[in-house]
Amino acid sequence: MIFNDYRDTQKIYHIISLYDLKETLKNGINYDDKVTYNTKYKGFHSFIEREKAENIPKWVLRNRAIFASMNYKNSFSFYANSVVLGIKIKPEKCWVANENLANEVYAPFFLKEIDVFNEANQYIKLKGKQLLKAYWGTSLSFKDNLDKRMDLLENYNAEVLVLHNIEPEDIEVEYIISPHKRLSPKEWKKIFMK
Repeated sequence: MIFNDYRDTQKIYHIISLYDLKETLKNGINYDDKVTYNTKYKGFHSFIEREKAENIPKWVLRNRAIFASMNYKNSFSFYANSVVLGIKIKPEKCWVANENLANEVYAPFFLKEIDVFNEANQYIKLKGKQLLKAYWGTSLSFKDNLDKRMDLLENYNAEVLVLHNIEPEDIEVEYIISPHKRLSPKEWKKIFMK
């Protein structure tokens, strides 16, 4: 894993575009403060939300969540020109789910609108709904996850749904991702601020 465990750091990790860094450090993070929220994710989140099980608390709303990770494997591929932020959270206002299951539905959800890929509708209706039931069925509160450690299981890619705003003072830049390197702020300064 790239970072030490949450129990040691008391941080989870959120990735943003380099373009958004200045505003994020100034104003913090809200669930809908990026252009991509409305253009890329809002409909997808609502789709997943419709499959939510009755036993999931009402306050757990994917379409109002900031998404973060417990950690990243050393082999994780970051997008170029992005920034990895360490964020401090209110654990009682966070939920953990298996992102692998949501990711299996992501491309079909968007491709179903394109004529040559409209078979994705069948996938969504059959396999997709099963995956989303499993997504919610294997999800749990952040605090319960710290006891059960689902995030450490081999095929459980834990995404943290942070259901509160993140204040600027609770954000730390961990890495700046260039097309070829992952640099800490200290490493970046050595290269670019000689």
